[in-house]
Amino acid sequence: MATPIGNLGDITHRALETFKAVDVIACEDTRHTLHLLTHFGIRKPLLSCRARNEEEASARVIDVLDKGQNVAYASDAGTPALSDPGAVLVRIARAAGHDIVPIPGASAFASILSVGGTSDKTVIFEGFLSPKPGRRRSRLRELCDTGYAFVLYESPFRILKLLTDLAEIDGDRGITVGRELTKLHEELVTGTVIEARDVFAGREKILGEFSVLVHGKKRSISGDE
Repeated sequence: MATPIGNLGDITHRALETFKAVDVIACEDTRHTLHLLTHFGIRKPLLSCRARNEEEASARVIDVLDKGQNVAYASDAGTPALSDPGAVLVRIARAAGHDIVPIPGASAFASILSVGGTSDKTVIFEGFLSPKPGRRRSRLRELCDTGYAFVLYESPFRILKLLTDLAEIDGDRGITVGRELTKLHEELVTGTVIEARDVFAGREKILGEFSVLVHGKKRSISGDE
């Protein structure tokens, strides 16, 4: 199920009711989910199911489901399987004959699209690129060459490198950079890739998690042809 990407007020009523109703909650990070549950006064058994142990953890989840119990899955923030664990668990649980029910809600992908101001009908979700410079630049060129809009996630440690690479490949392309979306220090930077690069290049320190919407090639920042 989807959980807040920052602001805990973004949790849905359905998500809270589901947390209360299930027998076990599988989660990417038990400490993170415990904080969320404690905030809303919910106590449930937790089962770790992160990227590095997803197949092994999925077997434990199946054992619980086979006993007739209900299990909810929550990644740390946003919607599972969007640059988060969850897809492996879904496949294994479905193959074992169990029903999968989506509980929609917060998503950094949807959030950055909603404030991007573009009219692109085709948007590629790429998520995190390779941290290796060569692979990152190669994939960026491929994405830019499609002409479509695309969404990336990036850490504060590599956001300037990402924007610098983009500026060299297609510096006049429109872009919307979201920093700490839904959180206290939320910030949006819009303009061309070069302009966004210069904004962050001028800072002594960069903090926060980033969602980046690179606009479609044929459209301006306002969304006009």
